[in-house]
Amino acid sequence: MRLAAALILLALAIATLSYAQESTSSAAQGEVNRRVDEADGGESTSRDIMPPSNLESPFLQSDLTLMVANVQRPNGIVWFDNSLYTVCNGDWTIYRIDDRTGDTVTFVFGVRNGNNLVAEATERGFNLWVPDPDTGTLWKVDQQREAPEDVARELAAPWGITRLNEASFLLTDTRTNSIIEAPAAGDRTTVHDQLRAPTGIARDEDRIYVANGGSARRGIEYFERGDDGSYTEIQPLVSGLQNTTNIIMGADGYLYFSYALGTRGVVGRIDPTRCLEGGCGSQDVEMVVFSDIAAPLAITLSDDLRLFLHSRYRPEIYWAQLPS
Repeated sequence: MRLAAALILLALAIATLSYAQESTSSAAQGEVNRRVDEADGGESTSRDIMPPSNLESPFLQSDLTLMVANVQRPNGIVWFDNSLYTVCNGDWTIYRIDDRTGDTVTFVFGVRNGNNLVAEATERGFNLWVPDPDTGTLWKVDQQREAPEDVARELAAPWGITRLNEASFLLTDTRTNSIIEAPAAGDRTTVHDQLRAPTGIARDEDRIYVANGGSARRGIEYFERGDDGSYTEIQPLVSGLQNTTNIIMGADGYLYFSYALGTRGVVGRIDPTRCLEGGCGSQDVEMVVFSDIAAPLAITLSDDLRLFLHSRYRPEIYWAQLPS
């Protein structure tokens, strides 16, 4: 009798725990849906915006971990080898931040601004590449922390950057609405124009993704580069995204991007291969973070899928561990 009673009590405890977990998950999802409806002005239901998610639920503001670093006006940010590198628009300095403790050191002075950075390993250490819209310059900085080297000058307003090949980068320019192929040495060429304030750009082998920060209808588009160096026409990838800024190819094969719902900063992701034929809409985007942080957001990903984010020119840096 005692054994039977104990088994009954155990079963009741398991059922109660399961119900509590399910209720907590439902409550969290309900809170996201409520906030999405508010951000959208009540004109759309949450079903119109929230797609099915592989995450248990999107990360809310309370789920994010605050990292206390010593950078007052950070803008672009990139993760490399257990450190974050960010450009401070306040004092024209690149800072290095320990990605666990937040310990901050001055890395190099002389870069005025930067919305996007690329970090690359080299035989001697690493290089940072920073398009600076305030000076119209593409800067190169190495691990020796010497004065930044101007690789390309007289750009209009360079924003996003991605490595194209060993010799060249692709840069977006918000003022000329164009994408530029910029060799480390040599003449620059315009790959595409007539975009809408292009911001972030990312490459996945021969396919290039670009964000149109100035057009929700053209949110993210893509094109391809042939073996002969030619480029295809731009095609739609994801439409219906407001104020899309950074985009990153994650180690998990997802394309991550920051955008806005109302004034709130959001991070979403898609499997880009699912959107190549005909494009996707905002209802197909898996919401990863729905924050209370003001848009636009700067984001970066570590190799083990820690997502770091902050509002541009705000000192608070947050992070969340994504499931692998």
